[in-house]
Amino acid sequence: MLHIVNKYLAINKYYDKKELFEEAFLSHPNYPSLFAVTDSLNYLTIENLAVKIPKEQFIELPESFLAVFKEELVLVYKEGSSVLIENEKGKKQNLSSDGFLKDWSQIIVVVESNSEANNFQFNKNYSKWLLYFLPVTLLVLLSVFSNNFSAFSYFFLGTTLVGLVFSVLILQEKFGIKTELGSKLCNMSAESSCDSVIKSNDSEIFNGLSFYDLPILFFGINFLSILVNPVSSDFIIPVLSLISIPFLVYSIWLQKVKIKKWCLLCLGVSSIIFIQSFPCFFENFSFEKNFFSGISAYLISSVLVFTIWFLMKPLLEKGMQLKDELNVYKRFKRNFKLFKFLLKKIEIQEGFETLKGIQYGNSNAVIKLTLFLSPSCGHCHKAFRDAKDFFEKNQDRVYLNILFNVNPENRDNQYLPVVETLLALNASDEEIAGEALNDWHFKNLTLQVWKEKWPLLPNNMAVNNQLQKQYDWCLVNNFNYTPVKIVNNELFPNDYELNDLKYFINDYIEETDSLQRTENLKIV
Repeated sequence: MLHIVNKYLAINKYYDKKELFEEAFLSHPNYPSLFAVTDSLNYLTIENLAVKIPKEQFIELPESFLAVFKEELVLVYKEGSSVLIENEKGKKQNLSSDGFLKDWSQIIVVVESNSEANNFQFNKNYSKWLLYFLPVTLLVLLSVFSNNFSAFSYFFLGTTLVGLVFSVLILQEKFGIKTELGSKLCNMSAESSCDSVIKSNDSEIFNGLSFYDLPILFFGINFLSILVNPVSSDFIIPVLSLISIPFLVYSIWLQKVKIKKWCLLCLGVSSIIFIQSFPCFFENFSFEKNFFSGISAYLISSVLVFTIWFLMKPLLEKGMQLKDELNVYKRFKRNFKLFKFLLKKIEIQEGFETLKGIQYGNSNAVIKLTLFLSPSCGHCHKAFRDAKDFFEKNQDRVYLNILFNVNPENRDNQYLPVVETLLALNASDEEIAGEALNDWHFKNLTLQVWKEKWPLLPNNMAVNNQLQKQYDWCLVNNFNYTPVKIVNNELFPNDYELNDLKYFINDYIEETDSLQRTENLKIV
């Protein structure tokens, strides 16, 4: 699902949301369901609609949308009286409208086009490829100007670079990094599947070395040897390519007979190696003289490339393993039932509603987040920043209330005037109080500098009473620490960060709507 949803997002100009969607979708507790798709879109505040519609309304649908076709989510393009569908593997199929409607489940997912996107967006995938090619281009230019390149040298350099591109695409398929180019090449027909071939146990040559290793090693060594000694490489590369032909035949046999799937990337690599062997059949090709004279440079290149690859390979494999484990962990952590189970009940609620602090947003929002802070608490800085950031990104759904857990009778506490000043400012102007709170937690002003900017106001009995009520409420609940985090009148679990609340916004909305419907039924 990931590939086609990301492609659909790109069609609707959500270029900067693709990576965020991937993270949210892969870590969703209901992955890889359709609900995980729509919920992840909601989490990214992308307006979307998943609905079942009558087939008669098909003509009214937009030019492109996601649909469930033969129990699979596909990307649909309407082209006049015909329909083009593309599945997760990148395979495309042209159908008549009637042919599509026959196997269409009537379920669609549509998103609202991003009207705020710029007309031109630079594809991040292309920027990554540019980062790869820039140093390669510099190395090639340096070698060309430093060495005598023959026509054969340019031929081998060009084919080797193409082989390196195929090798990188094979590695991306191996490590689960899906690209549009790789998906198109790997799924051009029903008989092709790079994933099946590359990840097959039959592709293992011996422990630690597989067929997917050979292309990057072969073309990497060739590329380096051409840059160092192009003249000698003109004779070494075709000889080694000729020797490799039996391996190419075995690879083709493996795909045809055992796995029964074709890897077009692998066939591309085989074709390039076969083409590079052609010079061996030229009359003026001298094997003995030229092959052995440049073997030392080629051996040094081989040792260097082998060493680098077999140092990098475990890191790549470990990185992919950790990424998969992290997604599994996130799915577990994002389970709303688990989150609700870990929320702790506050034993004594009485008096909580009368506590008045520095407030942000609408108190009727679906998520009511309360923090009890102390100016002397280092951890309170992060708690406030996280809470403020969460509020600013979800202002219509979050209410934030900042209270304080400070003993007003402890006059030895040098930070007590900070709280008194904040509450006094809040009593007269909430916006000014918020600015003073930002100076303390965001700008990290020293106590002296902060007090000079925000001098203590005259003694206010109402402020003192409010500070005492906040302290007493924490005291009766045994909250002898800060920050105290409360969400919807329940104690926030220590195993979660405040930023994790973003995953549960939709769950809280559904919970609120469900409770409201229940109340309405009781009234009826």
